[in-house]
Formats: sequence, structure tokens, C-alpha cells
Amino acid sequence: MELRQVRYFLAVAEELHFGRAAERLHIVQATVSQQIRRLERELGVTLFDRTTRSVALTPAGSVFVPKARALVAAEQAALEAMAAIRAERTALIRVGTNVGLGVRLERLLDALAHRAPDLTVELVSAAPADRLQRVRDGELDAAFVRGVTRSPGLELIPVWSEHLVVALPASHPLATREGVRLADLAGMPLRIAPREANPHLVDLLLDACRSAGFEPVLGPPFTTDQDTLAAIGAGRSHWTVFYATQAALLPATRTVFRPFTGPAPTMPTYLAVREGATARGLAALLDACHRVA
Repeated sequence: MELRQVRYFLAVAEELHFGRAAERLHIVQATVSQQIRRLERELGVTLFDRTTRSVALTPAGSVFVPKARALVAAEQAALEAMAAIRAERTALIRVGTNVGLGVRLERLLDALAHRAPDLTVELVSAAPADRLQRVRDGELDAAFVRGVTRSPGLELIPVWSEHLVVALPASHPLATREGVRLADLAGMPLRIAPREANPHLVDLLLDACRSAGFEPVLGPPFTTDQDTLAAIGAGRSHWTVFYATQAALLPATRTVFRPFTGPAPTMPTYLAVREGATARGLAALLDACHRVA
């Protein structure tokens, strides 16, 4: 029996719906169903009565609920005890980061070193959903996320808003301007990541284009910073966007970065922490965030 199976069981027991439980756990429904079946085989009992219309606890399932909660509580107590030992041994804060923090991350680390010189910062790069789950599990003390406004079990503290800039071929007529209106880009193919890879940025940008009066023409997808900038710089009339703090660190020889004029899309950034978290260094981290906002 694995603890993740126990957590999956509790989610289904509380939701009485495999789909909602999967959404709450940020995994696919098939995984939840598979792990529940494995748990039932290991325990030798049926935990849920399933029909096409409903899910209900069996008598065995009802008996297992408080036992499962005790197991999860014991796991959490063990994690917190080990976290306390780590905090006593060294002042360490583990922070999940996201792509595109750019110069802001450097300024943040400088501000944090000034505010708490004895604090060691461990930066962890991971996908957004994985970052949030690691904060819930206590593997990370905090994580930066963009666009997410709600996440169960976590407090999302707004720290700053990221401005977007447009990347254009240096040879394009718009490159001679100090700033570019979003509407000026209508008709030019947009290179953007697939929505499933970055839904918050894609939705933000598409909504901004529609507010500017046009539906963007989608070109080849955004792949990597290097390859996408190289393709744009080759002279094709394509455009994409970067966070301004990220663009400040990128080489631009055959491409140019220009700010948006008029209504410009901005992305809110949050610091995700566990509700009621008291890890050493969080106060210093938040103070550093506000200093570089």
C-alpha cells in the first residue's frame, strides 16, 4: 500500500466522484481509478460501489476512511518533524522557479542575501503543476507561479506583474518604432507555445489580441528561446512575446524587443506557500519580492 493510493482514496471518498477527485489531485482520472483498484486488491476488499451514475463508499470503505486520514496525518507530522530538524541544522529555503524570471531573479537573490545573509536558497525548476504539488507536499517552501489564482491547500500571495514585450525581425518596419501597438501585429503570424504547455500565457495573449480587434494568425509553435528567435530573425514576418525581465538577458542581433504601447498584456505572478506555513526564510523572501516588484 502506497501513501499516494491512500490520498487518492480520500479524495474520491470526499468527492464521491472519480472525475472531481482527479481534478482536485491534478492528475488524470484513469490514474485515480487504476490506483484505487490496486489498493482494493492489496486490502482484499471493495472500497467503493460504482455505477455509471454514482459512487458510494462500501461498509469497508467507510471503516477505512478514518484509518486513511490517520495515515495521511502521520505522514504530514513526519514531514514537519524532519523539516524542523533541517531548519535547525541549516537556514535553508527551497523555492520553485519558473522560466522567464530573468533579471528579476538576480535582483531577488541579491535583495534576499542583503536581507538574510545566513539564509541559503535552493532553486528548483519544475513544471507549474509539479511546483505547486511539491509545495503542498512540503518538498518546497514556496514557488513562483504565473496566472494561477487558486490552488487547494495553498496561499497565493501576489508579488508583482510581468510586462510582456514583442519580439520582431530587426528588418521589419515595426522594429524602427520605440513601441508597438498590439493592433499593429494583426495579420502577422504569431509564434506561441501550444495551449496545453502554457495555458495562462496563451489565454492572456489571445484575449488581449481580441480586445485589440483581431484574431491572431497562428504560425509555427514556439519551441525554445534560441530556435524561435533565430527563426524570427531570419526575416520571416513572425512575432512572439517574452517577459520583459527575460528579454533583458536574451541576445538580440537579428531580432528586436519592443514594449507595447497602449493597453498592454501583463501577467500576475504569485508566491505559492502552504496555508499557515512558517518556514524560516519566508518573511525574508516576501520582503525581497516586494523590494524588486
